[in-house]
Amino acid sequence: MGELIGLVSVVLIFGIPLVAIWTKHRKEMMQMQLQATAEKAAQYAASNQELEDRVRVLERIVTDKGYDVATQIEALRDARRIEARLDAPEPEGKL
Repeated sequence: MGELIGLVSVVLIFGIPLVAIWTKHRKEMMQMQLQATAEKAAQYAASNQELEDRVRVLERIVTDKGYDVATQIEALRDARRIEARLDAPEPEGKL
């Protein structure tokens, strides 16, 4: 019975500090993870704010009565058609 008490006391003497060290390590790791998560959340919030600002600008541009989007889109399509025709090789036999 005395050997069992000695063994238990040795396990407790070495086990309690090991559990304390492990617990402290886990706490530090969780704090580091929490900090990293908070930093990512701040980055996402900043990125989200930038996107919202850009959308507001685009909405303002599109809804501005002096800005004719359809006309400009058609002008771009016409310019692309002309470029495509200029870049196309001429058929052989035509001079």
